[in-house]
Amino acid sequence: MKKLFKKIKNWEQWPFKILYAPISIVWGWYIVRSGSVWFFTPSNPKLTFGGMEGEPKREMYQLLPKEYYPTTINVKPSLPITQVLESILSENINYPFVVKPEVGGQGILFRKIDTEDQLKNYHTHTPVEYIIQNMVDYPIEVSIFYYRFPDKHKGVITGFLHKTPLQVIGDGKSTLFDLIMQNDKAKKRIQEIEIIHAKHFSRILVKGEIYRLSYAANHNRGAKFIDLKHLIDDDLVKIFDKISLSINDFFYGRYDIMCNSIEDLKKGKNFYILEYNGCGAEPNHFYDTGYTLIEAYSEILAHWKVLFQISKYNRKKGIEYWPLIKGVKFLANAKKHYKIMKEADLIID
Repeated sequence: MKKLFKKIKNWEQWPFKILYAPISIVWGWYIVRSGSVWFFTPSNPKLTFGGMEGEPKREMYQLLPKEYYPTTINVKPSLPITQVLESILSENINYPFVVKPEVGGQGILFRKIDTEDQLKNYHTHTPVEYIIQNMVDYPIEVSIFYYRFPDKHKGVITGFLHKTPLQVIGDGKSTLFDLIMQNDKAKKRIQEIEIIHAKHFSRILVKGEIYRLSYAANHNRGAKFIDLKHLIDDDLVKIFDKISLSINDFFYGRYDIMCNSIEDLKKGKNFYILEYNGCGAEPNHFYDTGYTLIEAYSEILAHWKVLFQISKYNRKKGIEYWPLIKGVKFLANAKKHYKIMKEADLIID
């Protein structure tokens, strides 16, 4: 009974479908009001499916000025490894760098590559197109949820988080495995962690040594979130207004950013956009930041309302909703794609 009560109380760890089930009727109401199952697709007109799911990352990078994101190259799994290595050299991408699927999410197939052998192994076993990206050495990763109504020049930042990827800190006595099992978030992910880190499990970390278990700083991979909402101000909003207006098609979504400092970010310098997640992005600032379940639902519903309003406005301006069958086929293909990725994720160290 205690275990059951603990699971109910710890709502942040509920599966996505269970967490969202009680408020799904509101999503259904927006479908009825719009007359379209895919009412959200006009929200970000230049992103496939509005960025709800299955959108290629290249769409986001092609819209952003190059100075805003790290050097990135796309690799198809059929490309000979010799050509991949040549591309890395020609683009001045140095080890270590990161790799991730061109269409993906939740940290699936996200890896840090330290050596050529690691890259060869990843390339051999990855069945989908992926990207190679310069690793950003800025010390702070943040997440910013931003929206702007298409008829306005000023947007709103609703969430601002400092994200720390899942990691453990050495005490000079415990093995890596022991430290993992002492960490509540890490031990729940022991199977996925073992795939990548098992060869280091017996190693004793020196006192104060930080060992990263994941380089994907998202909730699904056990990242720690620190709320920075109190630091949202006009300077920060202006930076993302500038980006949104220059593209004129990022109206609703979440930016994942590496920066040198919050002060630099507010000045518009020393930062890189790692990803922009469209209308499928969660307002993830309710995780780990003291929200109650009711407060989290309130936050989600407020964002859904904005998403509906933005989509409705763009629809009136001529951006069509996706046809029903087109959306059904797209999601079916996306589901197959994710299944393939998850299977590969289990065998690539």
